[in-house]
Amino acid sequence: MRSGRLHRYNTVQGELGPVAELEKAYAAYQGSEYCLACTSGGYAMATALRALGVGVGDTVLTNGFTLAPVPGAIAAVGAEALLVEITRNLVLDLDDLEAKIKATDPKCLLLSNMRGHLCDMEALMALLDRNGVPLIEDCAHTMGAAWNGKASGTFGAVGCFSMQTYKHINSGEGGLIVTDDPELAARMILLSGSYMLYERHGARPPMEAFEDARFVMPNVSGRMDHLRAAILRPQLADLPRQVARWAERYQTLEAGLAQTPGLHVAPRPDAETYVGSSFQFTLPGASADHIRDFVARCAARGVELKWFGADAPVGFTSRHSHWGYVSPQQLPNTDRILSGLLDMRVPLTFSVEDCALIARIIDAEARVPASVAAE
Repeated sequence: MRSGRLHRYNTVQGELGPVAELEKAYAAYQGSEYCLACTSGGYAMATALRALGVGVGDTVLTNGFTLAPVPGAIAAVGAEALLVEITRNLVLDLDDLEAKIKATDPKCLLLSNMRGHLCDMEALMALLDRNGVPLIEDCAHTMGAAWNGKASGTFGAVGCFSMQTYKHINSGEGGLIVTDDPELAARMILLSGSYMLYERHGARPPMEAFEDARFVMPNVSGRMDHLRAAILRPQLADLPRQVARWAERYQTLEAGLAQTPGLHVAPRPDAETYVGSSFQFTLPGASADHIRDFVARCAARGVELKWFGADAPVGFTSRHSHWGYVSPQQLPNTDRILSGLLDMRVPLTFSVEDCALIARIIDAEARVPASVAAE
């Protein structure tokens, strides 16, 4: 702030600057060859799509259960989102995915690890590889997560991360993109608005990777600035400790609701290292009126829940029928699951004792019969 040098390329001779240093640190953290810092997770996804050559009229597969920036990124490049069903445990339905791959010849899968739930990533990659479909991973909710020890964001061609205010490290807004592909890395750096200053990137591919791309990649400016990078780097060093703290809180909620009748919490596979920064459960078969009443009763006791079955989007929460920029699609399994899905953030300002109390409140209100709640 004192220097006034906030633009990522405004550095003194021999200095990489905070943005480039963050890129180096995050590439090392992920175990990736290359990293690009940008303005948001949504920008990261659109940039990855553009770098893969996705454009007007192309089909891009993505989850039927996600948040608006994911189909928004697909719409931003002029492509068509084809939505894939989810399972009862809130992850991509691989059978529906394969059927839609064979029916449509998609350009890629933009996988949303929605609310931090990882599908069987090894089974997914085997399916995509045998069908020749590239993968972009939206890891906005899985920074710090892994499948069988392999970091989320390193399975596909590109991994995209968000540093928006509720994410695992936070600069208000911000994005990070990782890849091991030098050509994709070069294209994304140029797309981000590097001009001919790409040599100043901390985790870039070799200079020859830019030779052809620099003449054909448009400048779609979305650079991260030094101020955000300076905010993020100390948080990255603390992320493993924070992940462990989230796990304590998530597991306290999980244990407290394990015996609640009529309430389903998705089991977490042994292969999954997850970040419990939010908590989801479903009330299968409950009516809309009963769920509205349940949410209101929990709120009256200080527990705020978001419902994915509402008729209209609320705050950050929406579902596919709310996205007028996506063609209407039939997703009966996903719709049935979302009609009873409730979601709660788990900030680290909550203590473990707070989470135990929250679980007791949810358990008590879930046990109120629908007939009594309606009176």
